[in-house]
Amino acid sequence: MERITVAGAGVMGREIAYIAGLNNLNVTLADISHEQLEKAEQTISGLLHKGVEKNKIEPEQAVRVSENIGYTTDLPAAFSQADFIIEAVTEKMEIKKQVFKLMDLHSDAATILSTNTSTMSPTELGSCTSRPEKVVAMHFFNPVHKMPLIEVVRGLETSDETVEKTLHLAKRLKKEIVVIDESPGFVTSRISALVGNEAFHMLQEGLGSPEEIDKAIKLGLNYPMGPFELGDLVGLDTRLNNLDYLHSTLGERFRPAPLLVKYVKAGRLGRKSGRGVFTYTGKG
Repeated sequence: MERITVAGAGVMGREIAYIAGLNNLNVTLADISHEQLEKAEQTISGLLHKGVEKNKIEPEQAVRVSENIGYTTDLPAAFSQADFIIEAVTEKMEIKKQVFKLMDLHSDAATILSTNTSTMSPTELGSCTSRPEKVVAMHFFNPVHKMPLIEVVRGLETSDETVEKTLHLAKRLKKEIVVIDESPGFVTSRISALVGNEAFHMLQEGLGSPEEIDKAIKLGLNYPMGPFELGDLVGLDTRLNNLDYLHSTLGERFRPAPLLVKYVKAGRLGRKSGRGVFTYTGKG
């Protein structure tokens, strides 16, 4: 597996492409939006520049990484050239299904089709294809270049060979790995969604300020980030999408807090919009 295609040039897709290029894989970042691809290229260039500045990346390596990463709006061509595809579009099942149908139609029969998701079912996505045994979930964490873990999630039909090849790729990306069977929200997202949602209930009840609640969780429970800081980083709309899915599949304990719903309706999505629970001087 030397040719990777990442479908979706948003926050997660661009960082997955970055670490693939950093680990000497040929990667194509594909998206229907020229604007998203331009933002992705700027982000990746910024990561490389910062790495060189901090002496974590040699200048020659930065040049090679840039050469390893291509950008295109031609999804069929990108899929047809790939040994392994990682879908990284928004956390909405119907959108993911559309992308998986395209991936299945235009890629080689041997190509593995994976989804970067924190909650969605690889079994359901596999049912949209002619190769459910080659469909698997890879849950990367944000920011991808700093977070060490990938949850590899096997669906009902996922073959042992597909899991082994996925583990091989994850090791090429220098990640730690856990392999689990499919269940809504997997391991980490179920816990994170509960903590983040409860924090919004606390804020809604006036229990404390966002700063106080985050500080209590970080220092009292030894979390690296508070639930509001993390929610703003991943996007409150993404958090709400995840909770909606978990609520529909696992029941009442995942019902989204009304205040979270209100923030998303107001466009307070987190860092990417400049304001979420906290206010940021710049977007992104």
